Amino acid sequence: MTNLSKFYQKTWQQRLQALIDQKIISDQQRKILQCSASDPELGDQQIENYLTHYNLPEGLALHYLINGKRYLIPMVTEEPSVIAASSHGAAIIEKSGGFTTKVSGHLLWGQIVFEKVSQPEKLKKNLEEQQEKLILIANQAHPSLQKRGGGARHLRVRILAADLVSLDLAIDTQEAMGANMVNSMLEAVANYLGTQISAPVLLSVLSNLADESLAQASCRIPVEFLTRPQLAGQQVAEKIAVASRLAQLDPYRAATHNKGIMNGVDAVAIAMGNDWRAIESAAHAFAVKSGSYRGLSQWQLNSDNSILEGKITLPLPVAVVGGSIKIVPLVQLNQQLAKINSATQLAEIIASVGLAQNLAALQALVSEGIQQGHMRLQLRATILAAGAQPNEVATILKQMQQMKKTDLTTAQSLLAKKHESEH
Repeated sequence: MTNLSKFYQKTWQQRLQALIDQKIISDQQRKILQCSASDPELGDQQIENYLTHYNLPEGLALHYLINGKRYLIPMVTEEPSVIAASSHGAAIIEKSGGFTTKVSGHLLWGQIVFEKVSQPEKLKKNLEEQQEKLILIANQAHPSLQKRGGGARHLRVRILAADLVSLDLAIDTQEAMGANMVNSMLEAVANYLGTQISAPVLLSVLSNLADESLAQASCRIPVEFLTRPQLAGQQVAEKIAVASRLAQLDPYRAATHNKGIMNGVDAVAIAMGNDWRAIESAAHAFAVKSGSYRGLSQWQLNSDNSILEGKITLPLPVAVVGGSIKIVPLVQLNQQLAKINSATQLAEIIASVGLAQNLAALQALVSEGIQQGHMRLQLRATILAAGAQPNEVATILKQMQQMKKTDLTTAQSLLAKKHESEH
């Protein structure tokens, strides 16, 4: 029976040794963990029971012109063609004048939910009448935030059921992620209300549905810039508009439409040390705000069908300080690469990346098909999985393309023949 008693109290080296002693890993596997552990001390600060760093590749997306300013955008992703597609979409939009963005606030919602409520309407009125007092209590719980220009702004009360009422506080966290700040402020308010309201508090916690932290990016593309070898730009633009409409009508299509957007959004969020899971949660919840799950972007032709107009609106509770942002050197470097110094600027960039990613995906989808764009990079991965060395990939790739075969067995067979001929 495996015994890893008090694993969390052990040093990093002791944890690895414990896995060896319990015959969970081999000595060779320990070396793999050690080689990937780029900074064990930092890892121990970030997570519990640290073993190693799991590395994802990072690249730069180019051609981003946002509000007249040019950006290099670091992206972290393991999926082939995401960065290429991002740069391609951005290049089309750059040629068309670039992105225009708008960010409406940086407010996070926190919820205090009361259970066993006997008179919900009376409780609602009571809480609303105390708005000024409750906001004051919240801000007193985190005075440094108010000094920096943030703090609790307003509240609302929602009756969720006959016995459940939610008091929602909107809090401006400025440049920080703010989860801990919000939760501390909620706790102070909940403690105060606990002394005067008979209904018990079920929970008090941050909500990730950041619908008061919205970023919008838009662009206008002359249709001729969308021309593909087999399709005129006008036809491509028309098809993109129809595909966009489809994502508003069909949740099955909308889910894939939005996944493509989040390919870019998540990649930038990870590179910038932000909570990409919170951003994903907010985006998908926002996509269903109308009652039906819809695409997060919209594309349509203007009145004379000469310009394709694109727009995306995303809830982006992003930050440039807090969490792991200030303690991870690579995040600091990525902020420098992108020349980012505010949460608003980061939200503008991420919204633009989402729109560019979507444009590239739709253009490929309605013309040559999405697979062709992916195929070359996917094929390289297959050849490497077959055991090829990096300097062998080009030769095997060319042979597989000539044979029009993309499977692992073919790659292994060609690689074996190559090795036989060399010996």
